[in-house]
Formats: sequence, C-alpha cells, structure tokens
Amino acid sequence: MPRIHFQQQLAELKDKLLAMAALAQQALDCSLDAYLKRDALMADHVHDHETAINAAERSVDEMAYDLLAMEQPMAIDLRFLLAVIKINGDLERIGDQSVNIAERAAELLRHPAVDLPVDLRQMGELTGWMIRVAIQALLDGDAGMARSVLTMDDSVDRINSETHQKLVEVMQAHPEWSQQSLNTIIISRNLERIADHATNIAEDVIFWVRGADVRHQFSTAAD
Repeated sequence: MPRIHFQQQLAELKDKLLAMAALAQQALDCSLDAYLKRDALMADHVHDHETAINAAERSVDEMAYDLLAMEQPMAIDLRFLLAVIKINGDLERIGDQSVNIAERAAELLRHPAVDLPVDLRQMGELTGWMIRVAIQALLDGDAGMARSVLTMDDSVDRINSETHQKLVEVMQAHPEWSQQSLNTIIISRNLERIADHATNIAEDVIFWVRGADVRHQFSTAAD
C-alpha cells in the first residue's frame, strides 16, 4: 500500500507540472500575439500568466521536496523527482522570458510600425513546438521524442543569429528605425533563450528515462 500511495503522489506531481507547462505555453503564445498583432491587451495578459506560473512553481517545488524527504526514493523515481525540480525551474523562466517579450512588444507600440526584413513568427512557432514536444516526451516518458527537441535548437539559434545580423544592418541604413530594430533583436534573443529552456526540459526527460546526462553532448562552439 505505501508503494501504491507513493506512485499516486508521483502521478499527481506530474499532473501539476503539466498544468504549469500549459501556463508557460499560454504565456509564450500571448507574448507572441502581443508582438505580431501589436496587441497591448495580450501583453497585459502575459503578466497574469506569470503570476499563475509563479504560484504553480512554488506548489510543484514544495511537493517534490516533500516526496524526496519523506519517501527517500531510489533509481528511476529519484531521477524523476530531480528532473521535475529542474523542469519546474525552466518552466518558470519561460514565463519570465515571455514577460520580457510582452514588455518589448508594448514598447514597440510607442513607435510607428515598420516593415523589418525578419520573420519572428517562424521562430516563435518553432520555439513553441519545442516546448510542446518536450512536454509530450515527459508525459509519455519518451527519450527518443525528447532527443528530437535537441536538434531543433540549432534552427532557433540560426534564426536568432540571422535576425541580429539583419537588424544591425537596418539600424545602420535607417537610424530612425533603431528603436523598432533593437526591441525586435531583444525579442529574438528571448525566444532563443526559451528554446534553450525547452532543450533543458528535453535533456531532463532523457535523464529521467535513461539515466543519461546529455547536457554537453549537443553543445556548439557558440555556447
């Protein structure tokens, strides 16, 4: 019976983490809408999501640490709890980065809209997909699915680098567009960081399922 109760608590903890992941995904989606649609209301909604994410983070951490202390789990259950604690932190940071995007989007509303030679919609969609796949891998306990997230990160890094380069050229050619370009560079950088957090989540899923630490196997020279 004690073992069955412990497994039920682990399932409840996973459900809490998945609910938090949904909040983080919603925060990202709202922040992207705020930027792409120049929607101030969406930017405000991101702060509401952040408040909920912070409360969820505290709840998940508290339960995970209580289970570590009371149950003293071994092997795969111990790895699961350690992974949950780390994933919890990455989801909270996704919320923080989404707030940063929303704030840059709100700042852009103070300036005239200009046609910049970049498309952050693709980068945002890819970043959101990375989060969804990483969380699905957690739900399914699928290390192979989690590994696919690691390769997606290279594409986000490339788009971020290209965006930065293009917008620096825009600022040189059109100084009057400097504020719009700078805010867009910051948004791109925040998306790149969110992709990094999605990668961290995927790596923690692999650690949980296979007991393998892959944090440095996919590092690039840019890291």
